[in-house]
Amino acid sequence: MRRMLAAVVLMVLLGVALVVSSGLQPQAGGPAPAESGTAAPSSRAPSATAEVSAVPNPSGLATIRETQLPAEGRRTLALIRRGGPYPYERDGVTFGNFERILPRKSGGYYREYTVPTPGESDRGARRIVAGKAGEKYYTADHYGSFKFIAEGK
Repeated sequence: MRRMLAAVVLMVLLGVALVVSSGLQPQAGGPAPAESGTAAPSSRAPSATAEVSAVPNPSGLATIRETQLPAEGRRTLALIRRGGPYPYERDGVTFGNFERILPRKSGGYYREYTVPTPGESDRGARRIVAGKAGEKYYTADHYGSFKFIAEGK
């Protein structure tokens, strides 16, 4: 029941995110916005603002444009920019960078967020990792490799 409620809340939030990101205004008589309080935002939001910032690639890793991410990745980015609420309990937890692929930073610098994989019964392998300076990285293989996300492109 809890998963079903979380899925419904996620669908509503993703719809709102699409409307907001496209700049469209909901029409009168359309569906009512989700009630606040249906899902509490996580307190583990990154320090990045809701705006897309042109953060330089500090890693030397290959770059992926935001528009090249899977649709689920673009929706996860929208949630990160808004500060949640996040659909998975582990979204926003500290990413330890134990693989040492991302630039080395002090503990707690990176946070990880789930990019849902269609057909997976669990969180799957895809993630976005966000640094405190606003840089974001995408991994499709559960931290085996990363690409720097060029946001707004």
